[in-house]
Amino acid sequence: MHVRAGARGPGGTGPHGARGRCVWPGPPAGRARAVRTLAGLGVLGLLACAHLSWTRGRQEAPEAAWGPEPGAPAGAPPHLIFVLADDQGFRDVGYHGSEIRTPTLDRLAAEGVKLENYYVQPICTPSRSQLLTGRYQIHTGLQHSVIRPAQPNCLPLGHATLPQKLREAGYATHMVGKWHLGFYRRECMPTHRGFDTFFGSLLGSGDYYTHYKCDGPGACGYDLYENDHAAWDHDDGVYSTHMYTRRVQQILAAHDPGKPLFLYVAYQAVHSPLQAPGRYFRHYRSIANTHRRRYAAMLSCLDEAVGNVTLALRAHGLYNNSILIYSSDNGGQPSAGGSNWPLRGSKGTYWEGGIRAVGFVHSPLLRQRGTVCRELVHITDWYPTLVALAEGHIEEDAHLDGYDVWEAISEGLRSPRVDILHNIDPIYTKAKHGSWAAGYGIWNTAVQSAIRVQHWKLLTGNPGYSDWVPPQAFSNLGPNRWHSERVTLATGQSVWLFNITADPYERVDLSGRYPGVVRQLLRRLSQFNRTAVPVRYPPRDPRSNPQLNGGVWGPWYIEESKKKKKPRKNKAEGKQKRRKTKKRPQEAGSGPQSRPGAPWG
Repeated sequence: MHVRAGARGPGGTGPHGARGRCVWPGPPAGRARAVRTLAGLGVLGLLACAHLSWTRGRQEAPEAAWGPEPGAPAGAPPHLIFVLADDQGFRDVGYHGSEIRTPTLDRLAAEGVKLENYYVQPICTPSRSQLLTGRYQIHTGLQHSVIRPAQPNCLPLGHATLPQKLREAGYATHMVGKWHLGFYRRECMPTHRGFDTFFGSLLGSGDYYTHYKCDGPGACGYDLYENDHAAWDHDDGVYSTHMYTRRVQQILAAHDPGKPLFLYVAYQAVHSPLQAPGRYFRHYRSIANTHRRRYAAMLSCLDEAVGNVTLALRAHGLYNNSILIYSSDNGGQPSAGGSNWPLRGSKGTYWEGGIRAVGFVHSPLLRQRGTVCRELVHITDWYPTLVALAEGHIEEDAHLDGYDVWEAISEGLRSPRVDILHNIDPIYTKAKHGSWAAGYGIWNTAVQSAIRVQHWKLLTGNPGYSDWVPPQAFSNLGPNRWHSERVTLATGQSVWLFNITADPYERVDLSGRYPGVVRQLLRRLSQFNRTAVPVRYPPRDPRSNPQLNGGVWGPWYIEESKKKKKPRKNKAEGKQKRRKTKKRPQEAGSGPQSRPGAPWG
C-alpha cells in the first residue's frame, strides 16, 4: 500500500484498537471558572509568543535574501534533507527569543512552517531510533537510556528503516554525522541499514577535533568512519561541524538532480564537550557563563553550517524540488549551556523541557509558507510522512506508531495524531512512593512513564529534574540553582496531570482535581504496555575495547559460526598517523580536549 497524506500509516489501528478522535472529559461545571482562568493565561502566553516569532521573522528574514523560489518539476519525487541538531534547547533559537544569533535558522523557519507543538524523546538514541523506524521505544526494546559504546546492542535488525524504504522507492540515501544506534555487529552499521554511504561517528559524543572518545580508563579510541571503515585519512584536526558540512557539499555537488535524494545530516553540535573555533566567540564575549558562551559559539557555527547546506542545494539545482526538515533530538542541558526556558525540566526528563523541540520545515513545495503549525507532531511521524512524499510502500502489517502529517504541515489541516506515548521505562529507578494503589489498581505509579492525549499530559514514577531555569540563572559557575525555581515534589506523589494547551509550562498539577482523567490516561498507558517488547539493555562487553580493535571504536562481535574462520587482519593497526598540530584562534575550551570524554546522551 501507499501511505496517503493525512491518514494513519500501516498499523493505524494502533496498539490498542480503533483510533478515532477521543473526547476527554472536561471540568465539572462548578470548576469552570478556574479552568477558564488557566486557559486564558495559556492562550495569552501563546499569542505573545506567536507575535514575537512573527515580528522577529519579518524583521530578520526578508524573502529577497534568498532570491526567487520557482516551482518544482511536476511529478518529480522531492529531495528530502533531514538536519538533526544535538541537544539544542527549546529557547536556543532566535525566533524563540534567544540571545544566541541564529539568522539562518530564523530565516528558513520564517519562510517555511514552524512546528510549535513538536515532540521528540528526552535523549539521543530514543529520538534517533524513532526517527528511523517510525516506532515507539516500547516496540523496539530501546525503552531504557541510550546505547552505550561497550554494549552488544543496536537498532533491531528486523525493522525496515526509513532509508531502506526510501531506497526501495528509488532514492539515493546518504548519512553524514552521528549514528548512536549501535555498532557491535557489522550488520548494525549505517550502510547495512539503508544508507548508500556514511561519513561520521558511531558513538554518542567525542572530541570535535580529534574524534576520539573514552568510555572509562583504558577504553579510548578513534570514532570517525567512512562507510564501514575508520576514516584515518580525515584524522587532521578539522572541527566536526565544518567537516560534516564539507562532506554534505561534496554529496550535493556530485548528485544528479534528476534522481531523488535522501540526505540525513546528524550534526554533533551542540552536544558536549563544549568546543568551537575561536572566531565564533566574537558576539558572545559579554556572556559571563563559560558554558553558555561556548555553547552559543557552537550554535552560531551550526547555524552557519545549515546556511551553507541550503546554499549548496541552490547551487547544484536541487533546492526547488527539496524539503528541508530541521529538528533537535531532545531538550537542552542547562549544565552544558543549553536553555529550555520557559519550559520545565531539561534533557533526560519527561517534562516539556526535555521533549518539546525546536523544529521547522522549509521548502518551496509547501502549500502555505510563513506559517506556524500548532498541530501535534512527533518524531515518529517523519517515517510515514517522508515515505508517502517519496510515493514509497509500507506493508499493511508494519504497525507503525507514526502518522503522515504532511497535510497538517503544508496545508494547515488537522493532524491525525491525538496522542503520544512519550515512554514507559520499566527498569528506570522506581519512584519511592509509587504503587498500584496510587494508580487506582490500573498502573504501578512507581514506573517511569509519560503520555499525552489531546490537551492532557500524565507523568508517573520519577520524571527527572524538574526545575525551571531562567536565562539569568547562568552565572559564571554554571546554572546557579539559587536563582532557579526549585521544585520540591510533594511527599508521596508519583502522578502528575497537566493541561498542556492551557499550561505549557507545567505549573499547575491537576491530578487531584480530575481523578477521572487520570484513570483514563492510566488505562491508555496499560493498553500501550500490553504491546511492549522486552527491554534490550545488555551488560558491557570487554571485547568492545578499542585497544583490542586497532585503536578504533567499531564492530567487535563475531557469531559462533564465524569464529572458526581465520581471523582477518586488522587493517587499522599501524595506520594511526601522527596527529598534526595546527594553530587555531581559540577561546579557553574551544580546541581539542587533552582527555576526550563527555556525558552520554
